[in-house]
Amino acid sequence: MKQPFGNTSDGKQAFLYTLVNAKGTQAYLTDYGASLVRFILRDKNGIPRDLVLGYDDVSGYEKGDSFIGATVGRVANRIGQGKFTLGGTTYELVRNDGPNTLHSGKDFYGKRLWEVKDLSDNSISFGLFSPDGDQGFPGNLTITVTYTLTEDDRLTIDYEAVSDADSPLNLTNHSYFNLGGHAGGSVLSQIAVIHADQVTEPDQNLIPNGNLVSIEDTAMDFREGKALGRDIDKEDYLLKLGNGYDHNYVLSGSGYREAASLFCPETGIRMTVFTDLPGMQVYTSNFLDQEPGKEGAIYSARDAVCFETQFFPDAINKENFPGGMIKAGEVFRSGTCYGFSVQD
Repeated sequence: MKQPFGNTSDGKQAFLYTLVNAKGTQAYLTDYGASLVRFILRDKNGIPRDLVLGYDDVSGYEKGDSFIGATVGRVANRIGQGKFTLGGTTYELVRNDGPNTLHSGKDFYGKRLWEVKDLSDNSISFGLFSPDGDQGFPGNLTITVTYTLTEDDRLTIDYEAVSDADSPLNLTNHSYFNLGGHAGGSVLSQIAVIHADQVTEPDQNLIPNGNLVSIEDTAMDFREGKALGRDIDKEDYLLKLGNGYDHNYVLSGSGYREAASLFCPETGIRMTVFTDLPGMQVYTSNFLDQEPGKEGAIYSARDAVCFETQFFPDAINKENFPGGMIKAGEVFRSGTCYGFSVQD
């Protein structure tokens, strides 16, 4: 289903698209930012719950600065000192996060109208052309992002990209999840499992210094599962840097595998994250500040958690970090899945 989603400030029409399965689970997506707007699932008591933060129309997405629900690129996360060198050329980017570039610095992909390339009852593909020099990066890049809602309540996100020049590339989805409902308040009682033994160690500006550090006996450890809030205020230098969790986990294993899960005892809803990427930024929405959201909701810090599957931050500047690049003429493909189930 397609319906109007309002006009941008320059008068362009945005649309909202609904995917639905036989169970009645629904995913709402907009061509503005190729963004996830709503994900509605019935909880253990049969109550429909919208599990992602968002806005009522395109104007909210245009005004918001927290990347809620957006597809992020050309390079998600941070690039140290806002620059990199490739093929002997140094590229300077917009520094929008202290001395660093965050989510590519300007003209964010989440602030653009994408082209709908394909649409069915349970799947939609969005396309974007990012020309050479866009955001400061080299190469004409063509991107397709496909969302599919399966009959077993999985929302899969498949990325495909091709460039005519070597370029950094790190695409992710920046949805904010709250399994108690988008207006459910704090997520700190929800229980997370993260399949990772290490994190990339950040400096004081949250840029990895190149080291992978063990999470053993630290507040970072979610291997056995714990409430997001159990250790979030501990005297841990890593947590203080981000005012909570805002860290890249080095995911265990390789290939397409389970990366993490989140469970809300109140609703019985469980979300399981799968990806083929090496890292995942876990962000407990520490900097949301009275953000006006859907249906009159006001979103505050720690009202949601993001599981941003990715290549490691600043990979373009770290020789020992895997991936984060696309070669001229090659086709990049990657997949992430958020799977949902309900327990009594």
